[in-house]
Amino acid sequence: MEATKQAYLCEIVSMDEIAEKTFDLRFRCTQMAAEAKVGQFVHIKCGNDINTLLRRPISICDVEGDVMRVIFEVRGEGTALLAQKKVGEQLDVMGPLGRGFNPIEGKCAVIGGGIGTFPLLMLAKSLNAPDVYLGFRNKDRVLLEEDFTSAGGNVTVTTDDGSYGYHGFAIDKLKENLDGVEKIYACGPTPMLKAVQTLSAETGIPAELSMEQRMGCGIGACLTCACKVNGHYAHVCKAGPVFKASEVNLDE
Repeated sequence: MEATKQAYLCEIVSMDEIAEKTFDLRFRCTQMAAEAKVGQFVHIKCGNDINTLLRRPISICDVEGDVMRVIFEVRGEGTALLAQKKVGEQLDVMGPLGRGFNPIEGKCAVIGGGIGTFPLLMLAKSLNAPDVYLGFRNKDRVLLEEDFTSAGGNVTVTTDDGSYGYHGFAIDKLKENLDGVEKIYACGPTPMLKAVQTLSAETGIPAELSMEQRMGCGIGACLTCACKVNGHYAHVCKAGPVFKASEVNLDE
């Protein structure tokens, strides 16, 4: 992450609650939109008091022209304040930040779980008709299916309880369709990332993992996102959030 990255005042274009405590936020910033790469994140100032002054790191979901799109869950005081912002208000945003994905030309598979699906939409749009696997707890949590389909992907949705799509885990559907896959991209809960890491090691198919869910402050000031990479500890927000599956230790 670039410590001196510029912050911008951005106009909020839309703010929609698309599921319980989950908000789809769009804001306009020509400079960031032009620079943004798949898998990066932005740093949003949510409030001005002692509890919310620290910016919140939120992954970039998509870029449309000069409009940036992020999707976030309300998980604390900061994101609760962010969810109350209105269309037309100014938002203090720093970015784009972090090391993102490296798209390739060949056949790819994209797998996401829960809120880990959000950073994968822009990636899917940059690939050539990827196979997309989206896993959720239940039907009420299924999000962005139409967006991924519109992006040209071959989309498979799974739910843990079988209330929508395939009953089971997204990784199991991915394992059934590995023929010709040249690279796997993943973002989601740690068990999913571990499964993708194991699959990559067993099949020899390279994989990239976004560990965006582990970020805390987003500037390397806390230990929330510390992980071992190539035998040394690193901060996800600074060295990532995207890593090669072969270089990160998910057991620590």
